[in-house]
Amino acid sequence: AAAGGRGMKKLATYCGLGLLWWLHWLPLPWLRALGALLGRLLYRFGRERREVALTNLRLCFPALSEVDREQMARRHFVAFAQAVLDRTLGWWAPRGRLERLIRLRGGEHLRSADGRPTILLAPHFVGLDAGGTRMTMETPVCSVYSNQKNPVLNRLLYAGRMRFNPSQLASRQEGLRKVVKYLKEGYPFYYLPDMDFGPKESIFSPFFGVQAATIPALSRLVRLTGARVVPCITRQVADGYEVELQPAWDNFTGASVEADTEFMNRFIESEVLKMPEQYFWLHKRFKTRPAGEQRFYK
Repeated sequence: AAAGGRGMKKLATYCGLGLLWWLHWLPLPWLRALGALLGRLLYRFGRERREVALTNLRLCFPALSEVDREQMARRHFVAFAQAVLDRTLGWWAPRGRLERLIRLRGGEHLRSADGRPTILLAPHFVGLDAGGTRMTMETPVCSVYSNQKNPVLNRLLYAGRMRFNPSQLASRQEGLRKVVKYLKEGYPFYYLPDMDFGPKESIFSPFFGVQAATIPALSRLVRLTGARVVPCITRQVADGYEVELQPAWDNFTGASVEADTEFMNRFIESEVLKMPEQYFWLHKRFKTRPAGEQRFYK
């Protein structure tokens, strides 16, 4: 019975992937319309994630009215669902189409003139995967990945990262050791800095005025390797995505790892304010709390 259940699950996975493969042939306006419909359905019926998003917005934007926060959450669900369907393009669309849909600005900042390693700081906006795809089209990169429980999906995600320039992937369990190695070998590190991975490796740093468990890896990597930090911000727009590489930060490392991490969070805040509906509000960003503080999520 167990083997039969696994077989049915595998068959369902292949059927789902077949549907996704078919979607990548659609014109982008059609794909976005489907994404908008999916986003509205997710907002209406995805009660748990809707509450997570509204809680995050209440914590980060207390001055907004409840109606304004709800409208922002609705827009976020739509943008998120559209980005999920757009991932089919990154997996299967030809290079020429992707270059038209995912446009890069600031490409001159990708490599340093003095050969220093580069960390591409990519906060969790909905266009994160499109930005990652565009970076792999420009150069081999390194990144961190989490193995998926579903082996079929795991292979697809892995293959998607390897389509254009074979990347170096370090598992989250391997920590920073492999990332340091890849940075020193010249691979830009596409780094996602802003998720709550629990108290073990984190320090608490304010994010929109709320203490947030934050991995201080950026500061530690810069101190270990002398890397420069190049912000990589991806914006979802009506006709695709715009990836912006900003100039490298000057003198990033300061008095302490804690001060560096707070600087990073303030920078992410400033980018969120430019397109708040596109930040990843579905994640329980404030799940880990300092000792004695109340929990925010049910």
